[in-house]
Amino acid sequence: MKAIILIGLLITVHANGYSQNVPSSDIQIKTALLAAPTELKDGAKVYGYNSAGEFTTLREGSNGLICLADDPNSKGFNVACYQKDLDPFMARGRELKKEGKTSQEIFDIRETETKAGKINIPKGSTLYVYNAEDGDVTWASGEVVNGYLRYVVYVPFETSESTGLPTKPEFAGQPWIMNPGTHRAHIMLSPPRE
Repeated sequence: MKAIILIGLLITVHANGYSQNVPSSDIQIKTALLAAPTELKDGAKVYGYNSAGEFTTLREGSNGLICLADDPNSKGFNVACYQKDLDPFMARGRELKKEGKTSQEIFDIRETETKAGKINIPKGSTLYVYNAEDGDVTWASGEVVNGYLRYVVYVPFETSESTGLPTKPEFAGQPWIMNPGTHRAHIMLSPPRE
């Protein structure tokens, strides 16, 4: 009987596409906020996953920052926070990914939609990304070791020439522009790892 229950559970987990248990809302909120600037943590809205693995709002916010909990179906640990005006852009990416689009297809579709005025990416809006390896996360407590925080400042359609930034870093911590000339042009700020 135990074997049948275990097989049923494994089939359910596999059917849902989730390779690990979904952490509690409290742990998801705690870990999502690792990407947030200290002064914005208390008022940040947090998206995460319910016990069925469905994307949902875990906490409403009050200060214009939105944070994303780690996707339990993705390898590694990755959380992010961004300015609220980026939410339509980010939501569109999640929607296209759910439809099974490739990274390149998502890029191309959002490029077209941004040029057509369907999506707005405000210049200067910021994204904070915090990641770690799977083994560096203790899900029971929400503790993360060896995490790394990097920053993105969106400057849609700007170029190396219009910003004076190189298209690749020459040393750790140097700002540079990624995806220049596209809707997703952004300044990368990757501090040196300790």
